[in-house]
Formats: sequence, structure tokens, C-alpha cells
Amino acid sequence: MSLCATSTPLLNTSRDGDLTTSLGSLFQCLTTHKLRGRLVLGTMRLCVCLVLLSFILCTSAQLSSITEGGRFVWDAVGGAWDMFRAYQDMREANYRNSDKYFHARGNYDAAQRGPGGAWAAKVISDAREKWQSDVSGRGAEDTRADQEANAWGRSGGDPNRYRPAGLPSKY
Repeated sequence: MSLCATSTPLLNTSRDGDLTTSLGSLFQCLTTHKLRGRLVLGTMRLCVCLVLLSFILCTSAQLSSITEGGRFVWDAVGGAWDMFRAYQDMREANYRNSDKYFHARGNYDAAQRGPGGAWAAKVISDAREKWQSDVSGRGAEDTRADQEANAWGRSGGDPNRYRPAGLPSKY
């Protein structure tokens, strides 16, 4: 019967029939068992390290997309604020024929923030123009002119193109 599968039996019989131990076989068995244990332990450590490295790489890759998504949302909120501020200025100025200028300015300011700001400006402009054409009764031509001013501002065009003469410099 062998105690160690990869080595010779630990107990040998001699010529006289007495049992003797072979120290070489015992050492070989213990060394082999120790090496196997280290190999298994080393392999497990390597696997754990590879798994952790994979998690770190995946997390860092996803972190950049999470960061970009957060930036988009932040820009969208800022763009909505820019649109609101332009609307407030338009109401405060209460100046004849100035709405196209304020449309262009709000869209321009929002788009300068980045893709999120441009998206917010488009959504707000489209919703406002739909409401204006459906409810206010100002007409399709006025809506078309507002949309042109919106697109001009969002594309980076100078809002002063639509600035009416005499509008206070505050705006």
C-alpha cells in the first residue's frame, strides 16, 4: 500500500522480512505534495489576480462612459438653464421684434456647453414651437422663422444676426 501515489512505497520489506522505512521515498513524497500544493495555490492566486485585473479594466472602461454620460446630463441641465435665461431676458426686455434674437441666443449659449446642451436646446425649441404652432395661432411662417433662428444659434451662428436695432446692450 502506498501513502504517496507518485513515489515508491514508504514501507519496504527487507530480505529478512522486516519492515523498514525509506527516508528518500518519504522526502520525495512530502516534496512532491508540497510542490503540488504550491502549484495549486500559485495557480489559484494567478487566477484571482487575473479576475481582479479584468474587473479593474472593465470598471475603468465603463467609468469613462459613466463620466461621459454624467457630463452629457450636466451639459443638458446647463443648456436648459441657458434657454430659460434667454426666455427671461426676452420677457424682461419686452422689445418689439426681438424674439428671434433671443431664440438664437438661447440656442447658441446652450450649444456652447456641448452635445448635452445642444440636445436640451433642440428638445426645448421643438416643444415650444409645437406649442406655439398648435395653441398660440401665430402661424406657420412665424414658427418657421423661429426654427431657423433656433437652428442658427445651435449651429454656432452669431445670434446678433437677429438682433433688432435699438435693443438695449444689456441683452
